[in-house]
Amino acid sequence: MKALLGDYPGTAALKRGEIRSDSVRLEFADVRPPSAGFKRVVRDLEFEVAELAITTFLMAKAAGKPLRLLPAVVVGRLQHPLLVYNTERGPLAPRDLAGRRVGVRSYSVTTGMWLRGILAEDHGVDPDRVTWVTFEEAHVAEFRDPPNVERAAPSKDVVAMLLAGEIDAAVVGDGKPADPRLRPLIPDAEAAARAWQRRTGAIQINHMVVVKDSVPRAVADEVSRLLAASIQAAGNPEMNPHGLEANRRNLEVAIDYVHRQRLIPRRYALEELFA
Repeated sequence: MKALLGDYPGTAALKRGEIRSDSVRLEFADVRPPSAGFKRVVRDLEFEVAELAITTFLMAKAAGKPLRLLPAVVVGRLQHPLLVYNTERGPLAPRDLAGRRVGVRSYSVTTGMWLRGILAEDHGVDPDRVTWVTFEEAHVAEFRDPPNVERAAPSKDVVAMLLAGEIDAAVVGDGKPADPRLRPLIPDAEAAARAWQRRTGAIQINHMVVVKDSVPRAVADEVSRLLAASIQAAGNPEMNPHGLEANRRNLEVAIDYVHRQRLIPRRYALEELFA
């Protein structure tokens, strides 16, 4: 089966062939980063098995795409440090973002979704009062950006715009840039992230794994078993939980955040996602 799966500690044993199956053979596409293939997952339905951002999956579900979820988190992280600002332009606090411009790769990108929710919930920032400057369209073609989203010129770069003062803050989903002028906007971001985790009882899921509806249940279960074994071999269960119950709270919080931001029309029950 054709598969899209990135290189992470939790996928390493599977991709190296150390975890194998007698009944399922996965042919991994060479797509780096895997997010570059997400449009192919939800628009072209090119892969039987694929890593997919949780926001993209939920939006694809709302658009009627024939995909279902496997209970495997391959990328989970604390997002708080990934909203940065340029200290050279003076102090800036999260509450100051109303009426400001914030860069993000795409409005529907999962890191942006989490950070908008955090800003609203913990800092009283209405995301609708922020102008979100984007650089790509949504992976799900049916989605239309809200009116407070503006597309940057094709030649623009989010970090360069931040350093030039063209935007006030930026979501840097690929990791905090090395430039010392750029610092997390949320004070004590690591501690704030851990406090959020304790309060909600959840981790902030980035990417899980999906299969096409045409994949038989027994085959999907075997792929799920392979992923569980590979994740276990990596030894990082906190950020790569596997199993429906292990991810129930994580998914409930994600669904709530995505729904409150009007990216999906209703809150899905978990059983609908795994169908």
